Amino acid sequence: MVSPDAVRDIVGIIGNVISFGLFLSPLPTFIQIVQKGDVEKFVPDPYLATFLNCALWVFYGLPIVHPNSILVVTINGAGLVIETVYLSIFFAYAPRPKRLKMLGVLAVELVFVAAVVAGVLLGAHDTDKRSLVVGSICIFFGTIMYAAPLTVMKRVITTKSVEYMPFTLSFVSFLNGICWTTYALIRFDIFITIPNGLGTLLGLAQLILYFCYYGSTPKPSGDTNSMELPVTAGDEGKN
Repeated sequence: MVSPDAVRDIVGIIGNVISFGLFLSPLPTFIQIVQKGDVEKFVPDPYLATFLNCALWVFYGLPIVHPNSILVVTINGAGLVIETVYLSIFFAYAPRPKRLKMLGVLAVELVFVAAVVAGVLLGAHDTDKRSLVVGSICIFFGTIMYAAPLTVMKRVITTKSVEYMPFTLSFVSFLNGICWTTYALIRFDIFITIPNGLGTLLGLAQLILYFCYYGSTPKPSGDTNSMELPVTAGDEGKN
């Protein structure tokens, strides 16, 4: 008989694959930036937010904070590298004002992560307390990241058009939420369950909206700018 831990590992590996695909979803945007040699109207905010989110989840998944969460470390470690590449490309092609703003935000994020790491390691002396502190912080920032889909969902309802809410991205985000919620429930982890449970509900809401408004959506106008969904711990679970 397959043990719960084995099932959890399998689900986590599937979650890694799905989340990795979501991390790569903005790739066409950056190919466009490199080809044109200009960031145009794109902003680095989603990638800065995801960078911080991934850094916090990597710390959460370490054995010194929350044992038996290596799959959380692997996917968010990969996400951290990918977001670093995105930010490097953005920095290379952005005008000076955008570069300075991006560096300022990035510096604040790095100082914040360093402060969290130092505070937790020095102030909390067992994994239960460390998991509580870091997990709570991850829930807070992971929940904030869902503001982007909420904004796009409001736009869909207002315009009665799903032009800026791609079906594939919404569907994969929904699967990602289900996968990581299942992973968290097998060996109950409230800190992974909450943001990914929320992601699952939002993904389902996006799919419902898509089918409600698909028929009233005009043909694509050629605007390649689409939303980027958050990835949490999955985060889980960005343009």
